[in-house]
Amino acid sequence: MNALEHQLDYPFADTLPEPGVAHEVAPGVLWLRMPLPFALDHINLWLLRDEIDGQQGWTAVDCGIASDTIKANWERVFDTVLDGLPILRVIVTHCHPDHLGLAHWLCNGGDRQRWNVRLWMSLGEYMLGRVMAAGDGSNAGGEGAARHFARHGLTDETSLDALRNRKSYYGNLVPAVPGQYRRMREGDVLSIGGRSWRVVTGFGHSPEHCALHCEAAGVLISGDMVLPRISTNVSVFDIEPEGNPLALYLQSLGRYETMPADTLALPSHGKPFRGVHTRIKQLRDHHDARLAEVREACAAKPQSAADIVPLMFKRELDIHQMTFALGEALAHLHLLWLAGELKRTNDADGVIRFTA
Repeated sequence: MNALEHQLDYPFADTLPEPGVAHEVAPGVLWLRMPLPFALDHINLWLLRDEIDGQQGWTAVDCGIASDTIKANWERVFDTVLDGLPILRVIVTHCHPDHLGLAHWLCNGGDRQRWNVRLWMSLGEYMLGRVMAAGDGSNAGGEGAARHFARHGLTDETSLDALRNRKSYYGNLVPAVPGQYRRMREGDVLSIGGRSWRVVTGFGHSPEHCALHCEAAGVLISGDMVLPRISTNVSVFDIEPEGNPLALYLQSLGRYETMPADTLALPSHGKPFRGVHTRIKQLRDHHDARLAEVREACAAKPQSAADIVPLMFKRELDIHQMTFALGEALAHLHLLWLAGELKRTNDADGVIRFTA
């Protein structure tokens, strides 16, 4: 545990639920943890005791990627955790594969098709998920992603070829998205298990991320917007090449700063924690420090996003991690560029660079 983590309170200490097993973190709120085949090797999912139209059951929040391992873990949950009750709806916080991947399968009741229920998402997340699952506009790979990162200084042909060959990356992890959904918007109040859960939208990490806050229970399902150990990835990708996601993200954090200080945060990665206000200050300080490094570098000489990556990420990166690192470096450059602190040039070699 690092020094920043010591400033947070982890009420369940080192307890981690085994795959396919649930751990209760608040009355009627169960924590599931599923494996991921990435450096970030897990995702937290949540089950909320619920009743809809007089039927008892559960609301599931987030799904995991499409994989046989996670399906088997979910089937174990269906058989041993749900008390014989069905899932009544599936809420997905945002469109990234580890959250949306199995939504179609989960809404249809798993391998044995036990139920058929509605997917709940924001419009922005649902539509981008549909677009990327159809093979168009994926940030993770394909010719467009390779061109985007080449424009920002990635010149290694092996890496660019790897990006071009990842054009089916999103579709492999999200093979289908339900053809119908129910829209969630900022400020909506969902009745779940007799409690009111308010939808809190956030921007920068994804188009229209939906967290859920139950003030009566003192619980925030924070998704990827507030994570305890790592900073949320905030990237500029090819689908919105002049975007300013870091400004949007930092602005969005203000929506969590008004919540009670003892709120129990349930993040998508890491462990449940208290200390949301402290964590948000840490995140703001982190980005302030990175922006200061970028200002200094651009004052010394013109910098591409690829030039900034080793300044911000002092470790070896595989191609999966490199897409996020380049996107995040560019997000910091764009915040300063769009604020008028940097100017942008398209140099003779076709690479975009920024200078003070």
